[in-house]
Amino acid sequence: MKFIYGKQDWSTFERGEETCYLMTNGLGGFSSLTAIGSCARIEHGVLMACDHSPNHRVQMIQRLEEALVQGNNTRVLSSQDFEDHSLREDGWRFLSGFTFRDYPQWSWLADGVEVVKSLALAPGENTVAIVYEVWNRSRETATLRVTPHLRFVPKGEELAPDQRFTLEGNCVRSAGRSLYFQTTGSVEPLEQELRGPFYYAYDVMDGKPAAGWAAVNHRLSLTVAPGGHGTLEAVYGLDQALPAAAEVFDRVERERRGLEEQAGFADDTAQALALAAHQFVSYRASTGKQTILAGFPFFEDWGRDTMIALGGCCLSTRRYDDARSILETFLAYCHRGLMPNLFPEGQDAPRYNTVDAALLFILSVYDYCGRTGDREFALRAYDAMADIVDWYEKGTDFAIRMDDDGLISAGSGYDQVTWMDVNVDGILPTPRHGKPVEINAYWYNALRIMEHLETLLGKGDGSRYAAMAKRTQASFREKFWNPELGCLRDVLSGTKADSQIRCNQIWAVSLPFSILPPEQERQVVDTVFEKLYTPYGLRTLDPSDPEFKPFYGGDRLERDLAYHQGTVWAFPLGGYYLAYLKVNDYSQQAKDTVRRQLEALQSALREGCVGQLPEIYDGANPTASKGCFAQAWSVGELLRVYDVLEGRFPEPLAAI
Repeated sequence: MKFIYGKQDWSTFERGEETCYLMTNGLGGFSSLTAIGSCARIEHGVLMACDHSPNHRVQMIQRLEEALVQGNNTRVLSSQDFEDHSLREDGWRFLSGFTFRDYPQWSWLADGVEVVKSLALAPGENTVAIVYEVWNRSRETATLRVTPHLRFVPKGEELAPDQRFTLEGNCVRSAGRSLYFQTTGSVEPLEQELRGPFYYAYDVMDGKPAAGWAAVNHRLSLTVAPGGHGTLEAVYGLDQALPAAAEVFDRVERERRGLEEQAGFADDTAQALALAAHQFVSYRASTGKQTILAGFPFFEDWGRDTMIALGGCCLSTRRYDDARSILETFLAYCHRGLMPNLFPEGQDAPRYNTVDAALLFILSVYDYCGRTGDREFALRAYDAMADIVDWYEKGTDFAIRMDDDGLISAGSGYDQVTWMDVNVDGILPTPRHGKPVEINAYWYNALRIMEHLETLLGKGDGSRYAAMAKRTQASFREKFWNPELGCLRDVLSGTKADSQIRCNQIWAVSLPFSILPPEQERQVVDTVFEKLYTPYGLRTLDPSDPEFKPFYGGDRLERDLAYHQGTVWAFPLGGYYLAYLKVNDYSQQAKDTVRRQLEALQSALREGCVGQLPEIYDGANPTASKGCFAQAWSVGELLRVYDVLEGRFPEPLAAI
């Protein structure tokens, strides 16, 4: 799918910053600028390298200052706001087009000269290629000048006032780092100057610092005679041996065509999401395996997010080797029945503060083995899966344990161990200590999976797991069902939180093994649709609830207080559609309804980050993406829906 934008999309500077692109390199590095080429966040940049995958990111080139010179006339083509708004670069006025398919491309028209810029990030390398083509149809000689703005600082950090940049041949050095480059243009050394302070409008919305600086110390240029055509190529990277620009673009195109073919979706939106999913898959140096980064530009790889995103981002896209690599990583770090929420970095130990990652691991193995028939991996994973159940039954860290009624209880004090895990300044906006509804749905499904797996692998007759599942189901039906509201309680805690209508109940319906009778499943789906559904995600709280927060924004405290108190999250929408299809027996009419409602994703893919789905939207009126502009589990969960719509169900475990 090619995304095409025109001047109507940047009728003002502010509108031009509403959309950005994202390219990732599979190492944790990325490139992202707005549609008009500006930096609206400190994390935006031409080259955000990663020198230790996937989280040690370093912003090398933040932006490109671009100008077209004809005689005594200089036209600034680049766009950037400054803290002193009177200094704003308004090159967007000359911008005639912005497109994205495999990589971003910009087109400018100024005084009879057309300039087309293409930019690509090399797969598996911290290398960016930029190509400018210039057609001079004016009567004067035209010179394109490109000045990289340099930072050489860890992602999100500010440039030190005394930081020096030196140009040594085709290498820039600063702060112990080196950036190599090659170009077909002329290179002009410059006396080091600071540029800025730049204004980051989207950081301001999130209560972050408003401004930042960059440095310049060289300029590239290309001169084209009247009636002529010229090309300026530049490749920048951390390695001294750099590929040609054409090679970088070719590799990107071939990789993405291969991913489309591998995923094999018939639907264009699904294919676009399959390409979006690829941007989250990354190598992790500490494990030597693949991982899934939770979201750009902010997040790292987290256990819970990875397990939720895995099904769509790797299994629905038929990236089975990547899926196995990720699952093997979790196997290696299983501890006291828990899977890590944060993996080790350097001397840091893994963090295990999640109740759901281990249960989701069992569900992921079920999905993976059903699709691949990988009996050998099922045998390898079995002991860890049995260990998870044993620890949850007898009790493990973070107050995670099975109660006498067969239900799982978790969380205490300031430990937030479900996905609604905000703890800000000692405030727990969503204290779900007790028995959370989705955790117990996961638990029941894990027990059913173990019942079948034990028999299939010749480990036993499955009777113990069957008995545990039966007790869990009986208690779940008795204690979670709220007949007055026609839905499930969100948590069993003895507090007002129990009766709040939240999106977590949808997973009790969407999972493979039904914990509820059919009529109650249907009521859950209808209540969620009535109270929580929007075209872009599910609200985290019923708008009629006194604690509902309609807007997400402001400083950290304001944002976190709204994060799970009504804010729309995109990823539960996948669970809703899967549940709706299930309670309607996957009928053609139900599929047609879901396809019609999914058409809203086409507009979502154009807004925020092109070709991506975001983390969240406002709860009252979800019109603009917020939080991470690209979120793995948002993409993955919607891909699972397309998987079902196209009849690509996992095979039963009997296939192994």
